[in-house]
Amino acid sequence: MARNKFNVDEELETPFSFLHLKRLFSYLKPYKTKIILTVLIMLVASGANLIGPYLIKQAIDQEIPKKNIAGLVLLSGIYLVALVLTGICMKYRIRMMSQIGQSVIEKLRADLFVHLQKLSFSFYDSRPHGKILVRVVNYVNSLSDLLSNGLINLITDIFSLIVILGFMFSLDLKLTLFAMAGFPILATVIFFIKNAQRKAWQDLSNKQSNMNAYIHESINGMKVTQAFVREEENKRIFEDVSDGYRHSWMKAVRIQFLLWPSIENISVVTVSLIYVIGMASIGQGITVGALVAFVGYLWMFWSPLANIGNFYNAIINAMAYLERIFEMIDEKPTVLSHPHASELKTINGKVVFDNVVFGYEKERILDQINLKVNPGDTIALVGATGSGKTTIVSLISRFYDVNSGQIMIDDVDISTVTIPSLRKQMGVMLQDPFIFSGSIMDNIRYGRLNATDEEVIQAAKAVQAHPFIIGLKEGYQTEVNERGTRLSTGQRQLISFARALLADPKILILDEATSSIDTETELALQQGLKTLLAGRTSFIIAHRLSTIQTATKILFIDKGKILEEGTHEELVNKKGFYWKLNLAQHGSQEVC
Repeated sequence: MARNKFNVDEELETPFSFLHLKRLFSYLKPYKTKIILTVLIMLVASGANLIGPYLIKQAIDQEIPKKNIAGLVLLSGIYLVALVLTGICMKYRIRMMSQIGQSVIEKLRADLFVHLQKLSFSFYDSRPHGKILVRVVNYVNSLSDLLSNGLINLITDIFSLIVILGFMFSLDLKLTLFAMAGFPILATVIFFIKNAQRKAWQDLSNKQSNMNAYIHESINGMKVTQAFVREEENKRIFEDVSDGYRHSWMKAVRIQFLLWPSIENISVVTVSLIYVIGMASIGQGITVGALVAFVGYLWMFWSPLANIGNFYNAIINAMAYLERIFEMIDEKPTVLSHPHASELKTINGKVVFDNVVFGYEKERILDQINLKVNPGDTIALVGATGSGKTTIVSLISRFYDVNSGQIMIDDVDISTVTIPSLRKQMGVMLQDPFIFSGSIMDNIRYGRLNATDEEVIQAAKAVQAHPFIIGLKEGYQTEVNERGTRLSTGQRQLISFARALLADPKILILDEATSSIDTETELALQQGLKTLLAGRTSFIIAHRLSTIQTATKILFIDKGKILEEGTHEELVNKKGFYWKLNLAQHGSQEVC
């Protein structure tokens, strides 16, 4: 059976570091006043809750022997007030910390999303989108309980432990020392559990990421799956990935749930020991009421310890996610504006490639590209798939940085200007037209938000998209799904074309812009392009040579090099690489 790449953990385990928690808690700083107030209220609630066993001691040792009904009623009233006060404080705590926790999660997710928009194309080229998505959604959501309850509970439980120990020491020193005998045992158990638990949750986060990536890929490729009758094989892979996740989950929870029964067993043994010792000491310095109160406080003592153990579990779980969340936030874009970069002013459209070399890692894609383009020129790039055509136009917009050489626009090195000021003057239609969920009007207006409805319609008319749009039930207000699944491929390309043209760029880049448009529409589109390309520098990648015959210059690219350049007529007459390509498309008839 072939190895399933989605069941391979690509991410290396990172060491446990409280720096991640410190960084997470830095998100709480804007809410420190509310947190302090909540802590104070919870301390009051904790104190009110802890008065119960002491009131029981007073009732057993003082009021019951005296048959003092009024005293018992008073103690009962105080206990009732303490319970009500505890309930009110808990209600306030839950509401406030839920608001704070969700605000922090919202800010953390926003930071992730904003940072993702800054990352370079190379980041997305090397990572499944499902693995990125799971960090932004699932991993951030997993921190909800820690932020909403964990920190306040920890402070409250530590305070409760201190107060409980104070009551226990005041009731009987010897019993307190015996009660503490179970604490070293518990500390030893926690020490052995913690490392295994951390590794288990890290492994689970990897498996969750793998499963999400496979589901995301499968949904995007569902049409291909059904076309090739691949359902059974995909089912096998999914079951493999899902089974890996299930095994990791069961292992993680088995280790996690070791802590609670450990605390329970130690507490039961300790309480039993105290009962034995306490009963033997009745009348020798300890009263029945004091013993009952002491056991009550002893049960309360183990409860905060269990809560702290649960908080530790939450910390361990969160660490596995925090490491990957902050790893993504710390990912550095490979393409950045220089700290002293200047704004690129309105350009004329002159473009120069000077000895440009580019490659991915050890693979060289472009080799010594030299090119001069005058303002208003239409440059067509042709050649085999993988020859470097798309890479050339991607470098103009600085989606990638060159390895060596220079790319200049109006004699300004594009590496010395800010990226936004450069890209705002570009109109790019990529090979795969992407349509966002929303109306057709909003999709065309995507690159120029201040455009009027009339300007949107004019752009659509220019690229021959208007006829099919007004034929839809709701016209320009027709809602389309993600990736435009309700539209044909050709319709999506026309909308993307209108989007690029509406932005009124000085440099227009069309990557296979007409590949999915029928011949009749393409002929009409050529008429609109004559006006739209006038006075605008444009780069057109096309496999159909009929779409580029009027280009100012045609470049034949092969293996990252410009082998031929010239007009359509010049290259046909040259009878070289372009002539052979033209001959292959049109047979013996040369189109001149």
